[in-house]
Amino acid sequence: MNSFTDWLPTLMIFLPLAGSLLLLVTPKTFRDEVAGFIAALTLGAGLAIWRGGGSELFRWDWIPPLGITYSVQLGGVSLALALVTAFMSFIAILYAARRIPNPGPMLSLILAMETGLIGIFAAQDLMLFYVFFEDALIPALLMLAIYGKSGRMAALTKFAAYTLFGSLLMLVSIIGVRYIGGSPTFAMTDLKQNLVQGSAQTWLYLGFLAAMAVKLPLWPMHAWLPDFHEQNHDSGIPDVMGTLYKVGGYGIFTFAIPLFPDASLELRPVLMGLAAFTALYAAWIAFGQTDWKRLLAYAGLSHMGFVALGVFSLNETAVIGAMYLLAFQNLYTGALFLAVGMLQERIGSLDTRVGGVMTQAGALGGLTMALWFASIAVPGMAGFIGEFSILLGAYQVFPWLAFIAGITTIAAAAYALTAFQHTFWQARPAGAVRVPDLVHTEWLILTLPLAVAVLFGVYSAPALNLMQPAVRAVLTALGGN
Repeated sequence: MNSFTDWLPTLMIFLPLAGSLLLLVTPKTFRDEVAGFIAALTLGAGLAIWRGGGSELFRWDWIPPLGITYSVQLGGVSLALALVTAFMSFIAILYAARRIPNPGPMLSLILAMETGLIGIFAAQDLMLFYVFFEDALIPALLMLAIYGKSGRMAALTKFAAYTLFGSLLMLVSIIGVRYIGGSPTFAMTDLKQNLVQGSAQTWLYLGFLAAMAVKLPLWPMHAWLPDFHEQNHDSGIPDVMGTLYKVGGYGIFTFAIPLFPDASLELRPVLMGLAAFTALYAAWIAFGQTDWKRLLAYAGLSHMGFVALGVFSLNETAVIGAMYLLAFQNLYTGALFLAVGMLQERIGSLDTRVGGVMTQAGALGGLTMALWFASIAVPGMAGFIGEFSILLGAYQVFPWLAFIAGITTIAAAAYALTAFQHTFWQARPAGAVRVPDLVHTEWLILTLPLAVAVLFGVYSAPALNLMQPAVRAVLTALGGN
């Protein structure tokens, strides 16, 4: 590495892991401050990379006999997602320090998972991507195992089974991509020059998709998701990190499309249909939920259906919209989980039918409503730009699938506003506990993600200018659409 800027991606990746280990020996009195400082420093490193226009590709032969390189780069879509990850990890740490008794282990796990997630976005070697993909799983499982509710072991088993099944097929595909294609290494620069041809490409693409479908997720590989969220800690902090772990759309965009271009075009109609169905199905199921966490889980699944529709369309407008939605839904979906956690702390329930909260906790109700507006893609919010771009681009490829997905926007407003009305507007039951309003850092925890969602909803140019060249480069290599 020749300059300090060359170090920044590696610093951004491994600084949280170093902080996670440091917390193990830090006195309890200072753990909150140390974790917050490390998270803020990581976010600062990301902002420095953004200010510099992204980082150059750095490559080091990590394990030469196996052809595994340490190839990392943060720019375009990967930088946008890394920045959002660093930002929401910082928010999660702020809330964990206030909400979790003896928060040291939780703070350490958040930082450890942040390293895995940023590594996923920075990796430009397929085997390195796999390593970070698996590394991020371990803290997610530990958070569920340590802090989860009574049904956590069943949820953990289901989550691990789905993930490991998909990961095994992805590993087979990764090995096949290199050896069938004849690439000297697993680095993307080499793999793209030695593509697999013929039917083997389709089979390897399906193996890679198995893991990405779990981590989007897509129907029918989504069954782990509602239980994962429902059984995690009531605070919503592990749910924030779980939302950030929905990296399937990014994996398809960055690795699957460039490495399996013919298969991507061949399977486009089927995969777009599956994505549209996922979006509509999840919105329909969300409407019937009475547990806030399960409702948010299905709302997130519906968003991921939109992301998949955009990515699988291979249309530039739709793919840009998909990456935009993938990045910014992490803000308001994560913040909604935290808002629900604050509500549970006050009333002791995650049931949507508690009624009358707005009359006693107006700020909590108002911010939750604003975050729901972001989630259902109201104009002026970042989600609107993402969803509208996806529908516009998908319409140019398969209009009827765009129409099916478009119905989801109506369903989303129905389930979101119905649940909100039942919780915040209906009459408060006689004898119910009084609901205190937001205090201290809770204001920051909800307003900061909302402010960013509004900012990039009304002024999208910085994010679009960051993402568009990366999307265009991938689709140009594919031959456009």
